[in-house]
Order: sequence, then C-alpha cells, then structure tokens
Amino acid sequence: MLPGKVIGRVWATKICESLKGRKLLLIQPTDWHQRPKTTQPIVAVDVVGAGAGEFVFYVQAREAAVACGGRSLEDTPPVDAAIVGIIDGVKLEI
Repeated sequence: MLPGKVIGRVWATKICESLKGRKLLLIQPTDWHQRPKTTQPIVAVDVVGAGAGEFVFYVQAREAAVACGGRSLEDTPPVDAAIVGIIDGVKLEI
C-alpha cells in the first residue's frame, strides 16, 4: 500500500461498463509524512468514499482490480490504482 493525497476528481463522458457509478479521484503520491513525491498524479478508483484533500492509501496493478470487488473477468474493472483506505494518522518510530 502506498500513501497519497486526493487533489482532484476525474469525470469521463464514456466509461467502461464495470466502472459506471464509481468515483475516479486524482491523487498525488506522497511519502508517509505527506510530502509530495516528484511523480505525476494518478487516477484511482475510490472504493472507500474518500474526498478532496484527504490523506489516503492506495494499491496498484492487480491488487487495484481485486479491490474493486469483481467476481469474474467480465465484472472486474480494468483499473491500475484503487484507493483502499483513508489515513487518520501515522506514527513512525525510526
């Protein structure tokens, strides 16, 4: 799981059937101290109800598709990132 911050929302006029009704959010990857990484923002499917400005964690690749709850190949959306949690706090002991 990776940390990130919600920085926007994405709308699409045409979308894959298995993504209909799902919210697409733009997230900026960060470190665990909420400092933005220099990578480009990514689009992620929201499966937990995250909102603007929230600190979240997300998964990528196959784990993102699994997080969307598909039971078969036909109803599993073709996604590369999914927000799977909203972070309330982080305690690092380094």
